[in-house]
Amino acid sequence: MGASTAYRETERLCLRPARLADALALMPILSDRKSRPYTFNIASLRECRRHIAANECQRRKLGYALWVVLEKADSRVIGFGGLYDDPFDTGWGPEIAYHFLPDVRGRAYATELARYSLTVARELNLPEVRAFAHPDNVASMRVLEKAGFVGERFVPEMDRFLYRRKLST
Repeated sequence: MGASTAYRETERLCLRPARLADALALMPILSDRKSRPYTFNIASLRECRRHIAANECQRRKLGYALWVVLEKADSRVIGFGGLYDDPFDTGWGPEIAYHFLPDVRGRAYATELARYSLTVARELNLPEVRAFAHPDNVASMRVLEKAGFVGERFVPEMDRFLYRRKLST
């Protein structure tokens, strides 16, 4: 079993593998175009379940995938993110992503999750991790910089900046 197959905790977050039953709780996080203008948006429960299944397939194959993120204080599902290898846009290698409910943004949960994801990447002996941020998403770029990522280049076909974090093994 890989490093992220088990239940994990950070200072304020609980992280666990996703289940198809999580689709209802994840829809408000992954489908709100108004609060997520810079990234993909899930259009239906069926698509959300497909997204969950694809990520869990990656977890079985690679030992890591996005987690369902719960707030420790009340065990409420507040996000979906972590270390993963995108099953829908392959070829970039290990990445970090974070998606949170609008009402918990600004609490540094994304930074906490990104930093913890790097810990898991080190446990897995990954040499580096990547991440992407839209040029207008200043908050996301700040999260990546706080986690030690360095902007590498703009990827025009994605309309995103590619960030990289090399890890010492």
